[in-house]
Amino acid sequence: MALDLRLSSLDITRAICDVYSVSGSEQHLADLIEEALGAYPHLRVLRHGNTIVARTELGRGQRVVIAGHIDTVPVNANLPTRDIEIDGTPYLWGRGTVDMKAGVAVQLKLAAELTDPPIDITWMWYDNEEVDASLNGLALLAAQHPELFVADFAILGEPTDGQIEGGCNGTLRASVRTSGVRAHSARSWVGENAIHRAAPILMRLAEYRAREVAVEGLVYREGLNAVGISGGIAGNVIPDSCVVEVNYRFAPDKTAAEAAEYVRKVFAGFTVDITDAADGARPGLDAPIAQQFLAAVGATAHPKYGWTDVARFSALGIPAVNYGPGDPHLAHHDEERVPVAQILAVEEGLRAWLSAR
Repeated sequence: MALDLRLSSLDITRAICDVYSVSGSEQHLADLIEEALGAYPHLRVLRHGNTIVARTELGRGQRVVIAGHIDTVPVNANLPTRDIEIDGTPYLWGRGTVDMKAGVAVQLKLAAELTDPPIDITWMWYDNEEVDASLNGLALLAAQHPELFVADFAILGEPTDGQIEGGCNGTLRASVRTSGVRAHSARSWVGENAIHRAAPILMRLAEYRAREVAVEGLVYREGLNAVGISGGIAGNVIPDSCVVEVNYRFAPDKTAAEAAEYVRKVFAGFTVDITDAADGARPGLDAPIAQQFLAAVGATAHPKYGWTDVARFSALGIPAVNYGPGDPHLAHHDEERVPVAQILAVEEGLRAWLSAR
C-alpha cells in the first residue's frame, strides 16, 4: 500500500493506525512516510534509522520543530481501527488513535500541503518513544544531527485533548532497600524480617502530600508513589532483603539532581539507589513565538503532568509545548479512541498558526 497525504486527516489517521508499528516494528510505517513525503518538492526529506525528517528551507527568520512518534504500545485486540459513536459523538477507535497517530496524521497532512509557510518548519516522526530511553529515535537523532534541532520553538503532538500543555514534569525512579537476617519462619525471633522493616517506608509514602507548584503561570502537581515491592526467599524463610520501588514525578522548578536529593531526604535512614531520572521542562510560554501560537490556536494553556519528549527540546534551550488530539487518559488503554472532531480541530489550529502572515 502507499500512503496518500491528499486524504483527510481522519483518513490518514485510519491508514497509519492500521499499519502495525509497535515499538521496534516501525520500519514499514517509516518506509511509507518517507515515500509519501518524497513526492513533495518543497520538503527536504532525511532519514535516520526509522526516524523521518522533512524540512522546509525557505530562509525564513524563524524555525519551528513539529514532532511526533510513530510507535505504539502492544496491540490487544484493538486493531484494525473502526468507527464508533458514543452518545452521538463520532470516534475513531483502535490502538494508536490517541497515542499518537492522530497527531502524526495531522502533521503529515500539513507537511504536504503547507508549501509556503511564514516560518520554516522541521517535521520529525520518530521511533521507539514507548520503550527504553536509550532507543528513543528523537534522542538518537539529536545526538547524531544536532544541526536539525536549531529552532525557536517546538511542538510535540502528544495527546492533550486538543488543548496546549506547556512543559512537563520530571520523573525519577528509586529503589529503597532494607536488610535483615534470614531464619526459619518457625523460629522467626532468630532472624530479622526485612519486609517488616519496610513499614516506615510505606508509612512515609502514605503520609506524603503532593506539592502543587506554579511555574511560569502553570500549576504542576507532583506525585511520590510506591510502584513495586519485592522481597522474600521461600514460604518458610524470614526474608533478609526488601526493595520498595518508588516513582517521583516532580515539577519543572527543580532539576533531576535536586529531585534525587529530595527523595533521599524523604527516606533518610534507608539505602536509596536512584535507578533512573529525567529532567522536566519549563513551559516556555513567555517566548513571543509561543504567545503567537497560543493566540492563533485559541487554546488554553495547561501543565503537562506526565514526562514527554518536550524535555529533550527544553534541554537544548528550545521552548516546547504538547498539542495534539486525544484524551491522554485513554493513551495505552484497550478502549483507545479519539473524537473525530478533535482531529479536525487540531488540524485547523495548527494550520491557522502556520498560515498566518
